[in-house]
Amino acid sequence: MTAQPLSRSPGPRPRAIRNLPPPPTTPFDSAEEAWFWFIMANEARQAGARIRAGQGLVNRPCEPLDILRTLDQLYRKRRLLRDHLLVLAHYGRRQFAPDPECRREMRDHTIWCEAFAVLAPVLHEKGIVT
Repeated sequence: MTAQPLSRSPGPRPRAIRNLPPPPTTPFDSAEEAWFWFIMANEARQAGARIRAGQGLVNRPCEPLDILRTLDQLYRKRRLLRDHLLVLAHYGRRQFAPDPECRREMRDHTIWCEAFAVLAPVLHEKGIVT
């Protein structure tokens, strides 16, 4: 008899993955809520968090990058301007909208409303916002 080389057995066969229906998702109530969620998720990712689909407390109909891509498309089509992005980012990090009653924030409030007048219908069309 000749010695045969030791080989590892292939092990158990992987089981067939069933096509399970996706878990139900909860769209955002408003575009502002989606924006604040995006900012928080982006800040967490920059701090080192690993963002995975379906791991949050609430299943959302999108990933944070979906909102970023939407914003990028609107900016490239010149439907949003640099001022819109700066105001969205500034108040997004603060986690509240500009106050129309505050004299210093009146212009920012106008820009904020202009930005969401463009962004909200697109997010609604994609099913991200109810």
